[in-house]
Amino acid sequence: MARPFIGLISDTHGLVRPAALDALSGASRIVHAGDIGPPQVLQALRNLAPVVAVRGNMDFEGWCAELRLTEVVEEGSLRLYVMHDLGRLDLDPVAAGFAAVVTGHTHRPKVERQDDVLYLNPGSAGPSRCSLPASVMRLYLSDGKLTPELIELPADPS
Repeated sequence: MARPFIGLISDTHGLVRPAALDALSGASRIVHAGDIGPPQVLQALRNLAPVVAVRGNMDFEGWCAELRLTEVVEEGSLRLYVMHDLGRLDLDPVAAGFAAVVTGHTHRPKVERQDDVLYLNPGSAGPSRCSLPASVMRLYLSDGKLTPELIELPADPS
């Protein structure tokens, strides 16, 4: 039996890569950390699992007004704080009781632990930029612990 996981994706900028959908298939839910593009991106993800999404700095189409700038995802006893730009973090994740902060914006994948809080950025699953790899993450939950797995996606076809 497959291990349960939450799919993390960000900065799709309107591109839904089949490899990203394959990597997130089987997720219990999917978290999109902003810069989504058109609403069809979220619909494609919703075909896989329930989706929690926040608005990114490039999400200014009319439909994006329904998205919040931050979201809280609860999975068992663990809480995740989701926002697009870590530079706009306006709370102390430790004091607020968050196990992880999930962001996007930089297009650079990141897994870092500070003060018992996991800071995660799945990188960009959208169009290639600055020679950075396209990627998503799986966040496994087991015994009250979070274990991230970065999944690099194939390069754009030439």
